[in-house]
Amino acid sequence: MAEQTFTVTSADTARALGSGELDVLGTPALLAWLEAVTVADLASSVGPGQASVGTRVELDHLAATREGASVRVVAELAHADGRLRRFTVTAHDVDGRLLATGTVTRVVVDRERFLGRI
Repeated sequence: MAEQTFTVTSADTARALGSGELDVLGTPALLAWLEAVTVADLASSVGPGQASVGTRVELDHLAATREGASVRVVAELAHADGRLRRFTVTAHDVDGRLLATGTVTRVVVDRERFLGRI
């Protein structure tokens, strides 16, 4: 399990990201935070020359969060099969209110081979 706390800045708002018109945490920023925590969780288990890439996201953004607020993001490995890793992810505010829940799926790849195919 991995967790990190982020602070909502003006750059993280829906208005700044073009995903809405209000100065509240934008879903794209929240999603980036959720993915970042899954990457951090995998950092110690991927081998030399390997990385993980995101392949699927399911996200329910349940509540608005104001600029300046802290958001605690948690990723817990729910399933591993070969190179595939599926995480259950959540985000809460400082009062413990559930802001988001979902899953993030990543696949462990060989860096050179992956980059050589694109």
